[in-house]
Amino acid sequence: MKAIWLSFREKNIKIIIVLSIILMLLLLFSALRDRSKVISLTQADILVKKDIIVSVYQDKNWFYLNTKEKHYRILKDAVNKKFIYNRYKVELKYDKKYFFNILLLLIIIFLLFRLKSGKTKENTEITVAQKEFQKENIHSTKNSIKAIKSAVTFDDIAGMSEVKEDLQEIIEFLKEPKKYKKLDIRLPKGVLLIGPPGVGKTFIAKAVAGEASVPFFYQSGATFVHLYVGTGAASVKDLFAKAKRMAPSIIFIDEIDAVGKRRGELRNDERETTLNQLLTEMDGFEDSSGVIVIGATNNVDVLDDALLRSGRFDRRVYIPLPDLEDRQKTLELYLSKKKHTVDIEQLAISTVGFNNAGLSTITNEAALYAFKNGRDNLSDDDFEAVKDKVLKGKRKIASLTYKEREIEAIYQASKAIVATWYDVEFQKIGIVTTILTQYDNEIISQNQMLNRIKIYLAGFIAIKKVYKEQFTNSADDIKMAKNMINNMLDRYSMGNDFSSSESQKDEVYKSLIQEIETLVDKLDIAIDKVSIYLLQYENITQSKTKEIIREIF
Repeated sequence: MKAIWLSFREKNIKIIIVLSIILMLLLLFSALRDRSKVISLTQADILVKKDIIVSVYQDKNWFYLNTKEKHYRILKDAVNKKFIYNRYKVELKYDKKYFFNILLLLIIIFLLFRLKSGKTKENTEITVAQKEFQKENIHSTKNSIKAIKSAVTFDDIAGMSEVKEDLQEIIEFLKEPKKYKKLDIRLPKGVLLIGPPGVGKTFIAKAVAGEASVPFFYQSGATFVHLYVGTGAASVKDLFAKAKRMAPSIIFIDEIDAVGKRRGELRNDERETTLNQLLTEMDGFEDSSGVIVIGATNNVDVLDDALLRSGRFDRRVYIPLPDLEDRQKTLELYLSKKKHTVDIEQLAISTVGFNNAGLSTITNEAALYAFKNGRDNLSDDDFEAVKDKVLKGKRKIASLTYKEREIEAIYQASKAIVATWYDVEFQKIGIVTTILTQYDNEIISQNQMLNRIKIYLAGFIAIKKVYKEQFTNSADDIKMAKNMINNMLDRYSMGNDFSSSESQKDEVYKSLIQEIETLVDKLDIAIDKVSIYLLQYENITQSKTKEIIREIF
Protein backbone atom coordinates (compact mmCIF):
# COMPACT_ATOMS: atom_id res chain seq x y z
CA MET A 1 0.00 0.00 0.00
CA LYS A 2 2.86 2.37 0.84
CA ALA A 3 4.42 1.84 -2.61
CA ILE A 4 1.10 2.49 -4.33
CA TRP A 5 0.53 5.68 -2.30
CA LEU A 6 4.05 6.96 -3.04
CA SER A 7 3.58 6.29 -6.74
CA PHE A 8 0.16 7.99 -6.73
CA ARG A 9 1.52 11.05 -4.85
CA GLU A 10 4.53 11.41 -7.14
CA LYS A 11 2.35 11.23 -10.25
CA ASN A 12 0.06 13.97 -8.91
CA ILE A 13 3.04 16.22 -8.08
CA LYS A 14 4.46 15.75 -11.57
CA ILE A 15 1.14 16.60 -13.17
CA ILE A 16 0.85 19.80 -11.07
CA ILE A 17 4.42 20.85 -11.96
CA VAL A 18 3.88 20.28 -15.68
CA LEU A 19 0.59 22.18 -15.70
CA SER A 20 2.13 25.07 -13.72
CA ILE A 21 5.04 25.37 -16.15
CA ILE A 22 2.71 25.33 -19.14
CA LEU A 23 0.64 28.10 -17.56
CA MET A 24 3.78 30.14 -16.84
CA LEU A 25 4.97 29.75 -20.40
CA LEU A 26 1.64 30.93 -21.73
CA LEU A 27 1.75 33.98 -19.46
CA LEU A 28 5.30 34.78 -20.52
CA PHE A 29 4.41 34.36 -24.15
CA SER A 30 1.46 36.67 -23.69
CA ALA A 31 3.60 39.25 -21.85
CA LEU A 32 6.46 39.15 -24.32
CA ARG A 33 4.35 39.02 -27.44
CA ASP A 34 4.82 42.05 -29.69
CA ARG A 35 1.48 43.92 -29.78
CA SER A 36 2.63 46.87 -32.01
CA LYS A 37 0.64 47.54 -35.21
CA VAL A 38 2.43 47.46 -38.57
CA ILE A 39 1.87 50.75 -40.49
CA SER A 40 2.73 52.15 -43.90
CA LEU A 41 4.97 55.15 -44.70
CA THR A 42 1.90 57.38 -45.21
CA GLN A 43 0.54 56.47 -41.80
CA ALA A 44 3.95 57.14 -40.24
CA ASP A 45 4.04 60.64 -41.85
CA ILE A 46 0.65 61.41 -40.29
CA LEU A 47 1.99 60.47 -36.84
CA VAL A 48 5.07 62.70 -37.37
CA LYS A 49 2.97 65.65 -38.56
CA LYS A 50 0.61 65.32 -35.58
CA ASP A 51 3.71 65.28 -33.35
CA ILE A 52 2.29 62.55 -31.09
CA ILE A 53 5.28 60.18 -31.15
CA VAL A 54 6.84 60.09 -27.66
CA SER A 55 9.54 57.47 -28.16
CA VAL A 56 11.26 55.50 -30.87
CA TYR A 57 13.02 52.13 -30.65
CA GLN A 58 14.79 50.09 -33.23
CA ASP A 59 15.90 46.52 -33.67
CA LYS A 60 17.39 44.69 -36.57
CA ASN A 61 14.44 45.15 -38.95
CA TRP A 62 11.95 47.58 -37.43
CA PHE A 63 11.44 51.09 -36.11
CA TYR A 64 8.94 51.13 -33.23
CA LEU A 65 6.92 54.36 -32.99
CA ASN A 66 5.15 54.71 -29.66
CA THR A 67 2.44 57.22 -28.75
CA LYS A 68 0.90 57.62 -25.32
CA GLU A 69 -1.94 55.30 -26.26
CA LYS A 70 -0.71 52.97 -28.99
CA HIS A 71 2.38 51.26 -30.39
CA TYR A 72 3.30 51.06 -34.08
CA ARG A 73 6.13 49.66 -36.15
CA ILE A 74 7.45 50.17 -39.65
CA LEU A 75 10.19 48.49 -41.63
CA LYS A 76 13.52 50.31 -41.34
CA ASP A 77 14.05 50.15 -45.09
CA ALA A 78 10.73 51.97 -45.72
CA VAL A 79 11.73 55.28 -44.04
CA ASN A 80 14.47 57.90 -44.15
CA LYS A 81 16.74 56.70 -41.36
CA LYS A 82 18.66 60.02 -41.18
CA PHE A 83 15.41 61.94 -40.63
CA ILE A 84 14.40 59.60 -37.83
CA TYR A 85 17.80 59.81 -36.12
CA ASN A 86 17.85 63.64 -36.35
CA ARG A 87 14.28 64.15 -35.08
CA TYR A 88 14.02 61.47 -32.36
CA LYS A 89 16.20 59.93 -29.76
CA VAL A 90 16.28 56.36 -31.02
CA GLU A 91 16.97 53.63 -28.48
CA LEU A 92 17.95 50.09 -29.22
CA LYS A 93 15.22 47.47 -28.63
CA TYR A 94 16.40 44.04 -27.55
CA ASP A 95 14.77 41.08 -29.33
CA LYS A 96 12.19 39.73 -26.92
CA LYS A 97 12.05 36.46 -28.86
CA TYR A 98 15.71 35.92 -28.05
CA PHE A 99 15.07 36.25 -24.34
CA PHE A 100 11.93 34.17 -24.62
CA ASN A 101 13.81 31.35 -26.34
CA ILE A 102 16.57 31.45 -23.72
CA LEU A 103 13.99 31.37 -20.95
CA LEU A 104 12.09 28.53 -22.61
CA LEU A 105 15.29 26.51 -22.97
CA LEU A 106 16.13 27.03 -19.30
CA ILE A 107 12.64 25.99 -18.25
CA ILE A 108 12.82 22.83 -20.39
CA ILE A 109 16.20 21.91 -18.88
CA PHE A 110 14.82 22.48 -15.39
CA LEU A 111 11.71 20.43 -16.16
CA LEU A 112 13.72 17.50 -17.52
CA PHE A 113 16.03 17.58 -14.53
CA ARG A 114 13.09 17.76 -12.11
CA LEU A 115 11.25 14.87 -13.78
CA LYS A 116 14.39 12.73 -13.96
CA SER A 117 15.23 13.28 -10.31
CA GLY A 118 11.61 12.69 -9.35
CA LYS A 119 11.49 9.51 -11.41
CA THR A 120 14.76 8.30 -9.86
CA LYS A 121 13.39 9.02 -6.42
CA GLU A 122 10.10 7.33 -7.27
CA ASN A 123 11.84 4.28 -8.71
CA THR A 124 14.07 4.09 -5.66
CA GLU A 125 11.08 4.32 -3.34
CA ILE A 126 9.04 1.80 -5.33
CA THR A 127 12.00 -0.58 -5.63
CA VAL A 128 12.48 -0.41 -1.88
CA ALA A 129 8.74 -0.88 -1.39
CA GLN A 130 8.74 -3.81 -3.82
CA LYS A 131 11.59 -5.45 -1.98
CA GLU A 132 9.82 -4.86 1.31
CA PHE A 133 6.62 -6.28 -0.17
CA GLN A 134 8.44 -9.32 -1.55
CA LYS A 135 10.10 -9.90 1.82
CA GLU A 136 6.78 -9.52 3.61
CA ASN A 137 5.05 -11.70 1.01
CA ILE A 138 7.64 -14.46 1.20
CA HIS A 139 7.74 -14.13 4.97
CA SER A 140 3.94 -14.42 5.22
CA THR A 141 3.93 -17.37 2.82
CA LYS A 142 6.66 -19.09 4.80
CA ASN A 143 4.71 -18.51 7.97
CA SER A 144 1.62 -20.03 6.33
CA ILE A 145 3.55 -23.16 5.33
CA LYS A 146 2.97 -25.20 8.44
CA ALA A 147 2.49 -28.92 8.85
CA ILE A 148 -0.78 -30.09 10.37
CA LYS A 149 -1.55 -33.38 12.02
CA SER A 150 -4.56 -34.81 10.25
CA ALA A 151 -7.21 -36.45 12.41
CA VAL A 152 -9.09 -37.71 9.32
CA THR A 153 -8.90 -41.40 8.43
CA PHE A 154 -10.53 -43.67 5.87
CA ASP A 155 -13.20 -44.46 8.46
CA ASP A 156 -14.44 -40.89 7.99
CA ILE A 157 -14.90 -41.48 4.26
CA ALA A 158 -17.82 -43.60 3.20
CA GLY A 159 -17.52 -45.79 0.12
CA MET A 160 -14.74 -45.11 -2.41
CA SER A 161 -13.32 -48.59 -1.91
CA GLU A 162 -11.39 -48.48 -5.20
CA VAL A 163 -9.84 -45.11 -4.39
CA LYS A 164 -8.82 -46.31 -0.92
CA GLU A 165 -7.29 -49.43 -2.41
CA ASP A 166 -5.25 -47.36 -4.90
CA LEU A 167 -3.89 -45.22 -2.06
CA GLN A 168 -3.26 -47.98 0.46
CA GLU A 169 0.26 -48.76 -0.71
CA ILE A 170 1.10 -45.05 -0.50
CA ILE A 171 0.07 -45.18 3.15
CA GLU A 172 2.21 -48.27 3.74
CA PHE A 173 5.17 -46.55 2.11
CA LEU A 174 4.75 -43.46 4.31
CA LYS A 175 4.58 -45.65 7.41
CA GLU A 176 7.79 -47.54 6.60
CA PRO A 177 9.76 -45.81 3.80
CA LYS A 178 13.03 -47.47 4.89
CA LYS A 179 11.55 -50.94 4.30
CA TYR A 180 10.74 -50.04 0.70
CA LYS A 181 14.17 -48.50 0.22
CA LYS A 182 15.81 -51.63 1.60
CA LEU A 183 13.94 -53.77 -0.93
CA ASP A 184 14.84 -51.31 -3.71
CA ILE A 185 11.17 -50.62 -4.43
CA ARG A 186 10.41 -47.29 -6.06
CA LEU A 187 7.07 -45.69 -5.33
CA PRO A 188 5.70 -42.68 -7.18
CA LYS A 189 6.90 -39.26 -6.05
CA GLY A 190 3.60 -37.73 -6.95
CA VAL A 191 -0.03 -38.81 -6.95
CA LEU A 192 -2.62 -36.83 -8.88
CA LEU A 193 -6.22 -36.91 -7.66
CA ILE A 194 -8.54 -36.20 -10.57
CA GLY A 195 -12.26 -35.64 -10.31
CA PRO A 196 -15.09 -33.12 -10.51
CA PRO A 197 -15.52 -30.46 -7.80
CA GLY A 198 -16.98 -31.54 -4.48
CA VAL A 199 -16.01 -35.23 -4.54
CA GLY A 200 -13.65 -34.84 -1.57
CA LYS A 201 -10.14 -34.73 -3.05
CA THR A 202 -8.76 -32.63 -0.19
CA PHE A 203 -10.52 -34.79 2.39
CA ILE A 204 -9.02 -37.94 0.85
CA ALA A 205 -5.52 -36.44 0.94
CA LYS A 206 -5.99 -35.60 4.62
CA ALA A 207 -7.21 -39.15 5.23
CA VAL A 208 -4.02 -40.56 3.66
CA ALA A 209 -1.97 -38.37 6.04
CA GLY A 210 -4.17 -39.43 8.95
CA GLU A 211 -3.88 -43.12 8.12
CA ALA A 212 -0.10 -42.87 7.83
CA SER A 213 0.22 -40.53 10.85
CA VAL A 214 2.55 -38.16 8.99
CA PRO A 215 2.73 -34.34 8.76
CA PHE A 216 0.43 -32.84 6.15
CA PHE A 217 1.40 -29.66 4.25
CA TYR A 218 -1.59 -28.06 2.51
CA GLN A 219 -1.13 -25.40 -0.17
CA SER A 220 -3.43 -24.12 -2.91
CA GLY A 221 -1.87 -23.76 -6.36
CA ALA A 222 -3.18 -20.19 -6.53
CA THR A 223 -1.11 -19.15 -3.49
CA PHE A 224 2.10 -19.79 -5.45
CA VAL A 225 1.24 -17.32 -8.25
CA HIS A 226 2.24 -13.91 -6.93
CA LEU A 227 2.56 -10.41 -8.38
CA TYR A 228 6.35 -10.32 -8.29
CA VAL A 229 8.53 -12.82 -10.11
CA GLY A 230 10.38 -15.18 -7.80
CA THR A 231 8.13 -15.17 -4.76
CA GLY A 232 6.16 -18.23 -5.91
CA ALA A 233 9.34 -20.17 -6.65
CA ALA A 234 10.73 -19.22 -3.22
CA SER A 235 7.53 -20.47 -1.59
CA VAL A 236 7.78 -23.80 -3.42
CA LYS A 237 11.42 -24.16 -2.38
CA ASP A 238 10.58 -23.45 1.25
CA LEU A 239 7.62 -25.85 1.17
CA PHE A 240 9.75 -28.77 -0.03
CA ALA A 241 12.57 -27.91 2.40
CA LYS A 242 10.17 -28.11 5.36
CA ALA A 243 8.58 -31.32 4.08
CA LYS A 244 11.99 -32.99 3.71
CA ARG A 245 12.99 -31.98 7.24
CA MET A 246 9.81 -33.57 8.60
CA ALA A 247 9.82 -36.66 6.35
CA PRO A 248 7.95 -38.92 6.03
CA SER A 249 5.36 -36.33 5.09
CA ILE A 250 2.75 -35.34 2.52
CA ILE A 251 2.68 -32.20 0.40
CA PHE A 252 -0.82 -31.56 -0.90
CA ILE A 253 -1.26 -28.97 -3.67
CA ASP A 254 -4.92 -28.27 -4.28
CA GLU A 255 -6.00 -26.85 -7.67
CA ILE A 256 -2.56 -27.61 -9.04
CA ASP A 257 -3.67 -26.47 -12.51
CA ALA A 258 -3.42 -22.84 -11.23
CA VAL A 259 0.36 -23.20 -11.28
CA GLY A 260 0.82 -26.26 -13.48
CA LYS A 261 -0.93 -25.17 -16.68
CA ARG A 262 0.73 -26.00 -19.96
CA ARG A 263 3.54 -23.51 -20.66
CA GLY A 264 3.41 -21.19 -23.65
CA GLU A 265 -0.33 -20.53 -23.44
CA LEU A 266 -1.16 -17.04 -22.16
CA ARG A 267 2.44 -16.59 -21.00
CA ASN A 268 2.92 -15.73 -17.36
CA ASP A 269 6.56 -15.42 -16.27
CA GLU A 270 5.81 -15.81 -12.57
CA ARG A 271 3.67 -18.93 -13.08
CA GLU A 272 6.28 -20.50 -15.38
CA THR A 273 9.07 -19.73 -12.89
CA THR A 274 7.04 -21.31 -10.11
CA LEU A 275 6.23 -24.37 -12.24
CA ASN A 276 9.90 -24.80 -13.14
CA GLN A 277 10.79 -24.67 -9.46
CA LEU A 278 8.13 -27.27 -8.67
CA LEU A 279 9.54 -29.58 -11.36
CA THR A 280 13.07 -29.04 -10.05
CA GLU A 281 12.04 -29.83 -6.47
CA MET A 282 10.24 -33.02 -7.52
CA ASP A 283 13.35 -34.12 -9.40
CA GLY A 284 15.53 -33.20 -6.44
CA PHE A 285 14.39 -35.66 -3.82
CA GLU A 286 14.93 -39.39 -3.86
CA ASP A 287 12.22 -41.89 -4.62
CA SER A 288 12.35 -43.22 -1.07
CA SER A 289 12.90 -39.92 0.75
CA GLY A 290 9.59 -40.28 2.53
CA VAL A 291 7.94 -37.26 0.89
CA ILE A 292 4.88 -37.83 -1.28
CA VAL A 293 3.39 -34.98 -3.32
CA ILE A 294 -0.36 -35.21 -3.85
CA GLY A 295 -1.97 -32.86 -6.35
CA ALA A 296 -5.65 -32.31 -7.03
CA THR A 297 -7.28 -31.01 -10.21
CA ASN A 298 -10.64 -30.88 -11.94
CA ASN A 299 -9.05 -30.68 -15.38
CA VAL A 300 -5.99 -32.82 -16.05
CA ASP A 301 -5.98 -31.87 -19.75
CA VAL A 302 -4.59 -28.37 -19.08
CA LEU A 303 -1.57 -29.57 -17.08
CA ASP A 304 1.92 -29.26 -18.51
CA ASP A 305 3.26 -32.50 -19.99
CA ALA A 306 6.45 -32.21 -17.93
CA LEU A 307 4.40 -32.36 -14.75
CA LEU A 308 2.80 -35.65 -15.80
CA ARG A 309 5.84 -37.49 -17.02
CA SER A 310 7.40 -40.44 -15.22
CA GLY A 311 9.16 -39.49 -12.01
CA ARG A 312 6.74 -36.71 -11.11
CA PHE A 313 2.96 -37.18 -11.00
CA ASP A 314 3.22 -40.67 -12.46
CA ARG A 315 0.20 -42.09 -10.64
CA ARG A 316 -3.32 -40.87 -11.24
CA VAL A 317 -6.32 -41.69 -9.09
CA TYR A 318 -9.73 -40.88 -10.54
CA ILE A 319 -12.38 -39.91 -8.01
CA PRO A 320 -15.77 -40.03 -9.73
CA LEU A 321 -19.13 -38.85 -8.48
CA PRO A 322 -20.42 -41.27 -5.84
CA ASP A 323 -22.58 -44.08 -7.20
CA LEU A 324 -25.65 -45.50 -5.46
CA GLU A 325 -23.68 -47.63 -3.00
CA ASP A 326 -21.28 -44.81 -2.15
CA ARG A 327 -24.13 -42.31 -1.69
CA GLN A 328 -25.91 -44.74 0.61
CA LYS A 329 -22.81 -45.25 2.75
CA THR A 330 -22.09 -41.52 2.78
CA LEU A 331 -25.62 -40.66 3.91
CA GLU A 332 -25.41 -43.33 6.60
CA LEU A 333 -22.21 -41.69 7.83
CA TYR A 334 -23.69 -38.17 7.80
CA LEU A 335 -26.83 -39.36 9.63
CA SER A 336 -25.02 -41.62 12.12
CA LYS A 337 -24.97 -38.93 14.81
CA LYS A 338 -28.47 -37.62 14.13
CA LYS A 339 -31.84 -38.95 15.18
CA HIS A 340 -33.78 -39.92 12.07
CA THR A 341 -36.37 -42.14 10.46
CA VAL A 342 -35.00 -41.58 6.95
CA ASP A 343 -35.21 -44.28 4.28
CA ILE A 344 -31.53 -43.96 3.35
CA GLU A 345 -31.72 -46.35 0.40
CA GLN A 346 -34.54 -44.37 -1.21
CA LEU A 347 -32.79 -41.07 -0.43
CA ALA A 348 -29.63 -42.37 -2.11
CA ILE A 349 -31.65 -43.27 -5.22
CA SER A 350 -33.24 -39.81 -5.36
CA THR A 351 -29.88 -38.00 -5.06
CA VAL A 352 -28.25 -39.37 -8.21
CA GLY A 353 -25.75 -36.82 -9.53
CA PHE A 354 -24.94 -35.40 -6.08
CA ASN A 355 -21.30 -35.15 -5.08
CA ASN A 356 -20.13 -35.68 -1.49
CA ALA A 357 -20.33 -31.97 -0.76
CA GLY A 358 -23.90 -31.93 -2.08
CA LEU A 359 -24.89 -34.84 0.16
CA SER A 360 -23.37 -33.05 3.14
CA THR A 361 -25.25 -29.87 2.22
CA ILE A 362 -28.65 -31.54 1.82
CA THR A 363 -28.20 -33.42 5.13
CA ASN A 364 -27.32 -30.21 6.94
CA GLU A 365 -30.17 -28.27 5.32
CA ALA A 366 -32.64 -31.00 6.29
CA ALA A 367 -31.39 -30.89 9.90
CA LEU A 368 -31.76 -27.10 9.97
CA TYR A 369 -35.27 -27.37 8.55
CA ALA A 370 -36.27 -29.86 11.25
CA PHE A 371 -34.69 -27.66 13.95
CA LYS A 372 -36.60 -24.58 12.76
CA ASN A 373 -39.81 -26.58 13.03
CA GLY A 374 -39.03 -27.60 16.60
CA ARG A 375 -37.98 -31.19 15.89
CA ASP A 376 -34.73 -33.04 16.55
CA ASN A 377 -35.70 -36.13 14.57
CA LEU A 378 -35.10 -36.04 10.80
CA SER A 379 -37.57 -37.60 8.38
CA ASP A 380 -37.89 -38.10 4.63
CA ASP A 381 -40.17 -35.04 4.52
CA ASP A 382 -37.33 -32.81 5.77
CA PHE A 383 -35.11 -33.88 2.86
CA GLU A 384 -37.92 -33.37 0.36
CA ALA A 385 -38.59 -29.91 1.79
CA VAL A 386 -35.02 -28.72 1.21
CA LYS A 387 -34.18 -30.67 -1.95
CA ASP A 388 -35.35 -27.93 -4.32
CA LYS A 389 -33.39 -25.35 -2.33
CA VAL A 390 -30.19 -27.36 -2.73
CA LEU A 391 -30.86 -28.19 -6.38
CA LYS A 392 -32.00 -24.78 -7.58
CA GLY A 393 -30.69 -22.36 -4.98
CA LYS A 394 -27.24 -20.99 -4.39
CA ARG A 395 -25.84 -24.49 -3.91
CA LYS A 396 -27.05 -25.69 -7.30
CA ILE A 397 -26.31 -29.35 -7.99
CA ALA A 398 -27.13 -31.29 -11.14
CA SER A 399 -29.51 -34.17 -10.43
CA LEU A 400 -31.72 -36.52 -12.44
CA THR A 401 -35.42 -37.25 -12.22
CA TYR A 402 -36.59 -40.87 -12.34
CA LYS A 403 -37.51 -40.46 -16.03
CA GLU A 404 -34.04 -39.08 -16.78
CA ARG A 405 -32.49 -42.00 -14.89
CA GLU A 406 -34.39 -44.42 -17.16
CA ILE A 407 -33.14 -42.62 -20.29
CA GLU A 408 -29.57 -42.54 -18.98
CA ALA A 409 -29.74 -46.21 -17.96
CA ILE A 410 -30.60 -47.26 -21.53
CA TYR A 411 -27.98 -44.88 -22.91
CA GLN A 412 -25.17 -46.23 -20.73
CA ALA A 413 -26.34 -49.86 -21.02
CA SER A 414 -25.92 -49.76 -24.79
CA LYS A 415 -22.39 -48.38 -24.37
CA ALA A 416 -21.51 -51.20 -21.95
CA ILE A 417 -22.90 -53.86 -24.32
CA VAL A 418 -21.17 -52.43 -27.43
CA ALA A 419 -17.85 -52.00 -25.58
CA THR A 420 -18.00 -55.62 -24.39
CA TRP A 421 -19.03 -56.87 -27.83
CA TYR A 422 -16.01 -55.19 -29.47
CA ASP A 423 -13.61 -56.12 -26.61
CA VAL A 424 -12.97 -52.51 -25.54
CA GLU A 425 -12.04 -52.68 -21.87
CA PHE A 426 -13.69 -50.47 -19.28
CA GLN A 427 -13.48 -50.24 -15.50
CA LYS A 428 -17.13 -49.45 -15.03
CA ILE A 429 -19.96 -47.79 -16.87
CA GLY A 430 -22.78 -46.19 -14.97
CA ILE A 431 -25.51 -43.59 -14.84
CA VAL A 432 -23.17 -40.95 -13.37
CA THR A 433 -19.74 -42.35 -14.26
CA THR A 434 -18.14 -43.90 -17.34
CA ILE A 435 -14.47 -44.88 -17.22
CA LEU A 436 -13.06 -46.55 -20.32
CA THR A 437 -9.60 -48.07 -19.93
CA GLN A 438 -6.96 -45.82 -21.44
CA TYR A 439 -4.71 -47.12 -24.21
CA ASP A 440 -1.54 -48.66 -22.79
CA ASN A 441 0.20 -48.70 -26.16
CA GLU A 442 1.47 -45.76 -28.18
CA ILE A 443 0.49 -47.24 -31.56
CA ILE A 444 -3.27 -47.51 -32.08
CA SER A 445 -4.86 -49.26 -35.04
CA GLN A 446 -7.67 -47.90 -37.18
CA ASN A 447 -9.88 -50.75 -35.99
CA GLN A 448 -9.30 -49.79 -32.35
CA MET A 449 -10.28 -46.21 -33.08
CA LEU A 450 -13.40 -47.27 -34.95
CA ASN A 451 -14.49 -49.50 -32.04
CA ARG A 452 -14.17 -46.59 -29.63
CA ILE A 453 -16.21 -44.39 -31.94
CA LYS A 454 -18.93 -47.07 -32.03
CA ILE A 455 -19.16 -46.97 -28.22
CA TYR A 456 -19.66 -43.19 -28.26
CA LEU A 457 -22.45 -43.58 -30.86
CA ALA A 458 -24.19 -46.54 -29.19
CA GLY A 459 -26.13 -44.61 -26.53
CA PHE A 460 -27.39 -42.04 -29.02
CA ILE A 461 -28.71 -44.80 -31.30
CA ALA A 462 -30.26 -46.88 -28.47
CA ILE A 463 -32.36 -44.11 -26.92
CA LYS A 464 -33.44 -42.97 -30.40
CA LYS A 465 -34.66 -46.53 -31.09
CA VAL A 466 -36.54 -46.80 -27.77
CA TYR A 467 -38.03 -43.29 -27.49
CA LYS A 468 -38.27 -42.40 -31.20
CA GLU A 469 -36.52 -39.09 -30.52
CA GLN A 470 -33.14 -37.66 -29.56
CA PHE A 471 -31.92 -36.19 -26.23
CA THR A 472 -29.23 -33.76 -25.18
CA ASN A 473 -27.36 -36.26 -22.97
CA SER A 474 -25.53 -37.55 -26.06
CA ALA A 475 -23.83 -34.20 -26.83
CA ASP A 476 -20.42 -35.00 -25.32
CA ASP A 477 -20.23 -38.50 -26.83
CA ILE A 478 -21.22 -37.25 -30.30
CA LYS A 479 -18.56 -34.55 -30.06
CA MET A 480 -15.99 -37.17 -29.02
CA ALA A 481 -16.98 -39.45 -31.92
CA LYS A 482 -16.67 -36.63 -34.47
CA ASN A 483 -13.29 -35.56 -33.08
CA MET A 484 -12.00 -39.12 -33.37
CA ILE A 485 -13.23 -39.35 -36.98
CA ASN A 486 -11.49 -36.05 -37.76
CA ASN A 487 -8.25 -37.26 -36.17
CA MET A 488 -8.46 -40.60 -37.93
CA LEU A 489 -8.78 -39.01 -41.39
CA ASP A 490 -6.91 -35.71 -40.99
CA ARG A 491 -4.22 -36.33 -38.39
CA TYR A 492 -3.47 -40.01 -39.08
CA SER A 493 -4.51 -40.16 -42.78
CA MET A 494 -6.39 -43.42 -42.30
CA GLY A 495 -8.72 -42.75 -45.23
CA ASN A 496 -8.41 -43.96 -48.78
CA ASP A 497 -7.13 -40.61 -50.05
CA PHE A 498 -4.15 -38.47 -49.03
CA SER A 499 -6.42 -35.66 -47.91
CA SER A 500 -9.93 -35.96 -46.53
CA SER A 501 -13.11 -34.04 -47.27
CA GLU A 502 -16.25 -33.40 -45.28
CA SER A 503 -18.13 -35.86 -47.48
CA GLN A 504 -15.64 -38.63 -46.59
CA LYS A 505 -16.10 -37.90 -42.87
CA ASP A 506 -19.88 -38.00 -43.31
CA GLU A 507 -19.56 -41.31 -45.11
CA VAL A 508 -17.55 -42.86 -42.23
CA TYR A 509 -20.05 -41.46 -39.69
CA LYS A 510 -23.07 -42.84 -41.56
CA SER A 511 -21.52 -46.28 -42.05
CA LEU A 512 -20.76 -46.54 -38.33
CA ILE A 513 -24.32 -45.45 -37.47
CA GLN A 514 -25.74 -48.20 -39.70
CA GLU A 515 -23.45 -50.84 -38.15
CA ILE A 516 -24.42 -49.86 -34.58
CA GLU A 517 -28.13 -49.71 -35.45
CA THR A 518 -27.90 -53.32 -36.63
CA LEU A 519 -25.98 -54.36 -33.51
CA VAL A 520 -28.40 -52.57 -31.14
CA ASP A 521 -31.33 -54.38 -32.78
CA LYS A 522 -29.51 -57.69 -32.35
CA LEU A 523 -28.59 -57.06 -28.68
CA ASP A 524 -31.74 -55.21 -27.55
CA ILE A 525 -32.60 -57.85 -24.90
CA ALA A 526 -29.10 -57.56 -23.39
CA ILE A 527 -29.38 -53.76 -23.38
CA ASP A 528 -32.71 -53.97 -21.54
CA LYS A 529 -31.26 -56.29 -18.89
CA VAL A 530 -28.21 -54.09 -18.35
CA SER A 531 -30.38 -50.94 -18.11
CA ILE A 532 -32.51 -52.63 -15.39
CA TYR A 533 -29.29 -53.56 -13.59
CA LEU A 534 -28.08 -49.94 -13.85
CA LEU A 535 -31.35 -48.58 -12.45
CA GLN A 536 -30.81 -50.78 -9.43
CA TYR A 537 -27.05 -50.51 -8.91
CA GLU A 538 -26.09 -47.48 -11.10
CA ASN A 539 -22.78 -49.05 -12.19
CA ILE A 540 -21.84 -52.19 -14.07
CA THR A 541 -18.47 -53.83 -14.58
CA GLN A 542 -17.31 -55.49 -17.76
CA SER A 543 -17.35 -58.95 -16.17
CA LYS A 544 -21.01 -58.48 -15.17
CA THR A 545 -21.86 -57.27 -18.69
CA LYS A 546 -20.22 -60.38 -20.19
CA GLU A 547 -22.24 -62.53 -17.80
CA ILE A 548 -25.52 -60.97 -18.98
CA ILE A 549 -24.57 -61.40 -22.66
CA ARG A 550 -23.66 -65.09 -22.09
CA GLU A 551 -27.05 -65.72 -20.43
CA ILE A 552 -28.81 -64.54 -23.61
CA PHE A 553 -26.56 -66.14 -26.21
